[in-house]
Amino acid sequence: MKMKAISLFYSVFIAFNCFSQFPISPLSCNAPFYHGVASGDPLSDRVIIWTRVTPLDFNSNISGSYRVSTDTSFSTIINTGIFTTNSEKDFTVKIDVDSLNENTFYFYQFEVNGKKSPIGRTKTLPIGNVSNLRFGVVSCANMESGYFNVYNALNQRNDVDAILMLGDYIYEYEEGEYDPNSNVQRSIEPTNEIISLSDYRMRYSSYHLDQSLQNLHQNYPWICVWDDHEFANNAYKDGAQNHDSNEGDWHERKDHAQKAYFEWLPIRPTTPKKYNVFRNFEFGNLFSLMMIDTRIHGRDEQVGVTSSQVNDTNRTMLGNDQFEWLKTALSNSPSTWKVVGNQVIMAEVTILGVPFNNDAWDGYPAQRNKLFDYLITNNIANFCVLTGDVHTSWAINLKQGNTNVGVEFVTTSVTSPGVPINASWLITIENSHVKYVELTKRGFILLDVTPQKIQSDWYYVNTIDQDDPSNYWAKGYYSNDGDNNLTEANSATTGHGSFSVPLMQECVKTTSNSEIEDLMVLGLYPNPSTDYITIQFNDNKNSSFNLKIIDLSGKELITKEVSPKNISGLLYLKISTKNLKSGTYVLQLYDNSTKEFTQRKFLKK
Repeated sequence: MKMKAISLFYSVFIAFNCFSQFPISPLSCNAPFYHGVASGDPLSDRVIIWTRVTPLDFNSNISGSYRVSTDTSFSTIINTGIFTTNSEKDFTVKIDVDSLNENTFYFYQFEVNGKKSPIGRTKTLPIGNVSNLRFGVVSCANMESGYFNVYNALNQRNDVDAILMLGDYIYEYEEGEYDPNSNVQRSIEPTNEIISLSDYRMRYSSYHLDQSLQNLHQNYPWICVWDDHEFANNAYKDGAQNHDSNEGDWHERKDHAQKAYFEWLPIRPTTPKKYNVFRNFEFGNLFSLMMIDTRIHGRDEQVGVTSSQVNDTNRTMLGNDQFEWLKTALSNSPSTWKVVGNQVIMAEVTILGVPFNNDAWDGYPAQRNKLFDYLITNNIANFCVLTGDVHTSWAINLKQGNTNVGVEFVTTSVTSPGVPINASWLITIENSHVKYVELTKRGFILLDVTPQKIQSDWYYVNTIDQDDPSNYWAKGYYSNDGDNNLTEANSATTGHGSFSVPLMQECVKTTSNSEIEDLMVLGLYPNPSTDYITIQFNDNKNSSFNLKIIDLSGKELITKEVSPKNISGLLYLKISTKNLKSGTYVLQLYDNSTKEFTQRKFLKK
């Protein structure tokens, strides 16, 4: 049975929590762009750029500008414009910048009321003949499990063309339910399992304050797809294992999760359904990337791998429309390599003769067989699948009977737990098509692509228990053009080498914490409020403070003295507003030791 948090409701004070680790705090030099900048979904002539503006007035519309240049001094402006954001978008900003040149680095920056964001760096896709590409492939970043050293390690390399995120960017669980690491105490906000739109938004806000995550977003375009934990564990189109009847309507929860995902990630909305994430990217004549949704769009409910229903030809992983889209994309691809960004293991894997994971493609063999038959019938060579989800590393030949139809590379997790003991022999002894398995380590894949071969190199970080990006190469496997067969590599590929274009830097934390904001509000959720309002804020002084809610005439309606309980950093409070009439109110936080105060307006329906 799934554990649930017990909600304790008080008249004023409902919840109180913090991040006690130094990296999870807003830096004053980034104000009001505390969540950094990001780019994503690059094409040859355009790219999405993203930021989030923390407002002084949560009832207002915020206007600002952006600029894009080929140099860091912005002496040559390529594209510029204005934007408006508000609480309907959680004050996020997403611009689809066009009229760009192919295979070119660009620098971008946002500005609001004379304050400039950190400078972001991005890169458009190439066209024509392409000799080499390199990608960082990541998945499964549970904040409570440890530091995001994988992101830091990738950022420092300065040699990848894009980051491919294969899902589980966040986790939905309540605090302490899934692999908390006592060595780091990286708590999550909110502490409850996230269900409402406000919950999902706050969880993304918390993640985006991690500096390793910010820096990797700042320097590379990301191409993302979701898995289940952006929604709830073992999700499918009509429900999830981790969604109970007392948690409300699943489709409403799913819509909240999708809306927050599209607000907080640099992903391009699609039509006609604005929340579709299956889409493709062409990197010249070398590499076609098809990102698919095996989770939410068309997946039928999981059944046991020994169930009589598992081979039902009407059951789908993708849905019929996405499956037809994928077949068309594969057939129309002009590239040497046809690569699918996929959430769950596609290959058949058995233990003692039984498929071991009904949540993977093994639970949907009929649609997998149709896909593999299509590859064979249409002579589609150089099919490659990239996979996340399982927190472990795999290199697999994809087979239909005795025929190799492609290869699959599975990346381990950023932090989420694998298996305590690397008993890989249990898998490889029975599955000869599985060439490599590592079940215990955290890390990433470097995918190196040339016209001659595609190679996956597995890199592992030395620790997630402290802020340390050190890492090492462990294993490599490649497939030559036309082979559809894996060969072990003797060494890691060198790729195209490091870029001469410098990495962009955010302001740097100092040991004195002088760059950490002392008392400031990052979010008010929801706004307008109904029965409650949650305040996400930062308190760097470990002080007691007074909280007040005041009407516009100055009358104090709610007041509460709050003790931080010897903690500082990112915190939140959940306040009942049931007894407030509809209208505009001022929420005020007053630090009793420094005498500082901050206040924000919000609406009550």
